[in-house]
Amino acid sequence: MDASLLSVEKIVAGYGKMDILHGVSLHVRAGEVVSIIGPNGAGKSTVFKTIMGYLTPRQGRVCFDGADITGLRPDQVMRRGLSYVPQGRIVFPLMTVLENLEMGAYTERNRARFRATLERVYELFPILAERRHQKAGTLSGGEQQMLAIGRALMVSPKLLLLDEPSLGLAPRFVTMVFETVKRLRALGLTLVIVEQNAVRALEVADRGYVLELGRNRFEDTGHRLLTNPEVKRLYLGG
Repeated sequence: MDASLLSVEKIVAGYGKMDILHGVSLHVRAGEVVSIIGPNGAGKSTVFKTIMGYLTPRQGRVCFDGADITGLRPDQVMRRGLSYVPQGRIVFPLMTVLENLEMGAYTERNRARFRATLERVYELFPILAERRHQKAGTLSGGEQQMLAIGRALMVSPKLLLLDEPSLGLAPRFVTMVFETVKRLRALGLTLVIVEQNAVRALEVADRGYVLELGRNRFEDTGHRLLTNPEVKRLYLGG
């Protein structure tokens, strides 16, 4: 296999007896930001669920950091260094910001490492430090998304999957999400983003994939996909 940190090879997967993915492949090298775009129903989120072990592919395989992780449980996948922020700003609303972050680090037994990681998250998202004792359910939508990302970072992942991170957010928080992606890349983190805001997603991406009806349609650098006339016409509204 190539030197990819993550490699998804010709996966066929779906729900019940219905296949959503029909041979999707993608690869991600260490340090890259890769965006996956496409219309609703293209199978973008299903790719993430298959990578994370929530779905077992009927065909194909998923390799991460040199090992075949196909069919592993989500907790086993996470322990290998993959972290996932599902769409919908899922936080524990009755727990404080700090308690939510502690939940993200439940596998960390070393208190010194936990404190160091917590401080890094607070440095990335100062609002979380200010509101550490506030109930997560009282935060704005944008602040809850920052918390969801911060919680995923508490395991110091090798790769972070972000599923629709800007969905339903006010414009200033959308900008904050994509600025956060740039900062995380500058820190050396590898990211894969599924995103309806295709233009913003491709602007921050080293490379991108366009899925349609559960199949690969285009693969190129973020810049070339942004300027590809067919991609612009079909998926970018221009």
